[in-house]
Amino acid sequence: MHEAPAIRRLAAGDLRAYKALRDAALTAHPEAFTSDAPTEGLRRAEDYLPRLGLERNDGGHLLLGAFIGNDLVGAIGLERDARAKVRHVGHVVGMMVRDALQRAGIGRALLDALVAEARRGAGLEMLTLTVTDGNAPAVRLYERAGFERYGALPNAIKVDGRYHAKIQMVKFL
Repeated sequence: MHEAPAIRRLAAGDLRAYKALRDAALTAHPEAFTSDAPTEGLRRAEDYLPRLGLERNDGGHLLLGAFIGNDLVGAIGLERDARAKVRHVGHVVGMMVRDALQRAGIGRALLDALVAEARRGAGLEMLTLTVTDGNAPAVRLYERAGFERYGALPNAIKVDGRYHAKIQMVKFL
């Protein structure tokens, strides 16, 4: 049994660890992410600074990390468009947990913390996400957290010549 992770917002000092975790996840699970490992591998850790939402005062734009001790073992992001007509929608992005710790409740802890943060974001009314069709553990995780399927985009991503659909899900806050 693993110890329960500490969940907190990532800060600028965490970006190197975030990039390492992200690069490993993109490499190990290319079909799970829209971004690709070769392109993202060229980015610097500082390039992820806007994802922290530090310049946003409307809430609901952030990265959360799961830490065991000082080790970043998981992360999840929430992105929010600043445009008035769509500011009520938050997009859950980049859920990742270190392979050795998957199915230990870390993903659920991250998701629960993200939903709690989203509820504090002024005017946020719903969360959306996409998950690769066939990723049954992830779909179950999101469904158990109250997300519902509302559609699927066939051929949403192409990995090594093979297409994968993305299931679209929503949770009303």
